[in-house]
Amino acid sequence: MNDIILMKQGEIILKGQNKREFERKLISNIKRSFEPFGKFNIYSLQSTIYVEPIGNCDMESTLEVAQTIFGVLSVTRAAACKKDKDEILKIAEKYLEGELNNAKTFKVESKRADKRFPMSSIELSQFIGGELHNKYPHLKPDMYNPEFTVHIEVRDLAAYIHGPALAGAGGLPVGTGGKMITLLSGGIDSPVASYMMAKRGVQLIPVHFYSFPYTSVQAKEKVETLTKDLQKYCGRMRVIMIPFTHIQEEIRKKCPEGLLTVIMRRFMMRIAEQLANHHGCSALVTGDNLGQVASQTAEALSVSEECVKLPVFRPLIAFDKKEIVDIARKINTFDTSIQPFEDCCTVFTPQKPRTKPKLYEVLNAEVDLDIDGLVAEAIELRE
Repeated sequence: MNDIILMKQGEIILKGQNKREFERKLISNIKRSFEPFGKFNIYSLQSTIYVEPIGNCDMESTLEVAQTIFGVLSVTRAAACKKDKDEILKIAEKYLEGELNNAKTFKVESKRADKRFPMSSIELSQFIGGELHNKYPHLKPDMYNPEFTVHIEVRDLAAYIHGPALAGAGGLPVGTGGKMITLLSGGIDSPVASYMMAKRGVQLIPVHFYSFPYTSVQAKEKVETLTKDLQKYCGRMRVIMIPFTHIQEEIRKKCPEGLLTVIMRRFMMRIAEQLANHHGCSALVTGDNLGQVASQTAEALSVSEECVKLPVFRPLIAFDKKEIVDIARKINTFDTSIQPFEDCCTVFTPQKPRTKPKLYEVLNAEVDLDIDGLVAEAIELRE
């Protein structure tokens, strides 16, 4: 009996002539993610990624991480054996013994991808189901709502026996959707926005703006932790820290209070765009949610992005806050995000921010600012 992990591809199967490119990237991501757990032979056949351990491997940890890799629809740990009905029965009895002993009802589902196999899918299911019922007489067959389902897949290289599959992360392999800058504030929304763009295959470069001494060292460390949490899904990332204190002090000194937030956001967009151009990124990503705060009205968002040419993607724009929180809990960023360390946006929040700023007002307010000099200084001092 050979222990193996089967990873079923998701949207990749729809990619036509580009499918191989997506598969290669997915396999590369899988290999990198599995490196800490041992050596594996990883290959693709019939829209399935096969992960065969070489020697001693941590299969439990590998299976857990497999569920976080974008591009995979479902994951299962299976036993591989010869394509022989008696061998399949023998392995099913041994490999699934614990589950079969604990269940009260069951059924067998077979898929015969290799049409050379002498039994049809139904015949194989009936044979294995009957023999398992004899072996485990307490089990009652239930074709509609079984407590446990035995899955048998007869494929080109072998037969595979396993229980119900686990849900994969879905989406597309990270790296197939280009590169983008994601503005990572440290709150609840921006990590979720980053996760959702990575799910569409985007490789992300996080940028965080900090305002020491108004914000603490712990606030920066919080963002570093969030980046590490996201790496499980988003792949390798290195966060860029931008000192924002001087810019905020200049804006507060020279601009109307009601426009402070929207002008600060325009500076963030300018800096992010320059970093995007430097790193070969095609767009910017933010965690904006329409109407959630004063700076996220349609008018404020329009003015905020007017100063850049790159597209700005906002995957959370129409989400309910509860939906965002649910995702944050799912990807384990919520507890870090709610740590009480202020970011630069909350420190300099005006008492009465303009919710419907006019572009001409903002442009007039920015006249006394050395925009190019402040942006260049912030980028030069980045960490």
